[in-house]
Amino acid sequence: MTATADPVKLMKQEVGKAAANLVKSGSIVGLGTGSTTAFTIQFLGDRLKSGELKDIVGIPTSFQSEVLAKQYGVPLTTLDAIDHIDIAIDGADEVDPSKNLIKGGGAAHTREKVVDYLANQFIVVVDSVKLVSRLGETFAVPVEIIPMAITPAMQAITKLGGKPEIRMGVKKAGPVITDQGNMVVDVRFDNISDPDNLEKTLNNIPGVLENGIFVNCVDKVLIGEVKDNKPVVREM
Repeated sequence: MTATADPVKLMKQEVGKAAANLVKSGSIVGLGTGSTTAFTIQFLGDRLKSGELKDIVGIPTSFQSEVLAKQYGVPLTTLDAIDHIDIAIDGADEVDPSKNLIKGGGAAHTREKVVDYLANQFIVVVDSVKLVSRLGETFAVPVEIIPMAITPAMQAITKLGGKPEIRMGVKKAGPVITDQGNMVVDVRFDNISDPDNLEKTLNNIPGVLENGIFVNCVDKVLIGEVKDNKPVVREM
């Protein structure tokens, strides 16, 4: 670490490292998606190389986490080959005081939810700007929809009071396509007072595969902050 290093990057590294240090030898680990979780995967690889950690396997939640795991030497398996997940480590776009989340900024929330909800322990890694007093304050709710249902599903979402917008690609003409081959609609709500109910209601719309509201599933949140130009990690 150099004096000129980006303090935000260093903070994300420290949070990622703190999460990686929670993994014990012999564990099956859910590997989340995102910039902070990428450092977790890197540090898991470092711990394996040093011999400090042994006999772990990872379950990737996206193409990105699969590529990173292979790059850093973290062995992978699939849900078909295991009967439990010991610990999952993932990021979030928003975290409320009850540790409910909005995820899906990387359009990987469907696979993330499958893996994170299966884990015996679910650890969330974020920087402090992701903390909100109520879900929906800064981030829209991502909803994954099968392509043929996009119009009626968006109409149904509008009737619920949402403002849906199809997520468009970057460096690509047209919409973002998920790892499952579906589209993502980002939905703004004026007030998410009952995230538990909204999650279920959205998922009951025909054609909706999954949405980015995660409720009652997080065991611990590791929060990174920069104080006096130095990275600090605290727990929630």
